[in-house]
Amino acid sequence: MVRADRVRADPAEGDAAPLRVAVIIGSTREGRLGDAIARWFVERAAKRDDLAVSVVDLADFDFPARYPDRVTEPMADFTAEVDRAEAFVVVTPEYNRSFPASLKQAVDYAYDEWHTKPVAFVSYGHGSGGLYAVEGLRSVFTELHTVTLRNGVSINLFDCGDDVLDVDVAIEEHRDRAASVLLDQLGWWGLALREARKARPYIC
Repeated sequence: MVRADRVRADPAEGDAAPLRVAVIIGSTREGRLGDAIARWFVERAAKRDDLAVSVVDLADFDFPARYPDRVTEPMADFTAEVDRAEAFVVVTPEYNRSFPASLKQAVDYAYDEWHTKPVAFVSYGHGSGGLYAVEGLRSVFTELHTVTLRNGVSINLFDCGDDVLDVDVAIEEHRDRAASVLLDQLGWWGLALREARKARPYIC
């Protein structure tokens, strides 16, 4: 939240420690699908010994309607979650060819805490699979000095029935492969950037 010129490593962080990954659920709408999609993704990520996965659900934070003069407790709590994590997976829908306002509001509460960390995307939407939202988020996270991953998971809701996870075997296998590639890349970048932060301070 307080801007600084440098990001320093945690000297107690061992190279062999599991990478701390925060899965951020970006939608707060009633009837959203993001929580079900996040659970699906977390089940796959939790099978990996090299990752320590936590869920950060924006619906759990009572953020102010307007940016206040002083930081509120929910704002500070969210920023602390960002600070603790070493890598992120953002689960986002696409609304009108963009990402939710709730997600942009939360992302803007932190600044230094995002720096030099990888960000991956699990997106969903009708037709495009949420890819317009992802492209918008790439610009936002580039400004925050993160590394956004090339590969992600894109879920086309037209492929789904009443249950977003109730799909045929071929689609399920494709999603599983995409999630596996995403996690491989997230692990590589997360560890590489951990080592870089430990070796030298990052200059903004």
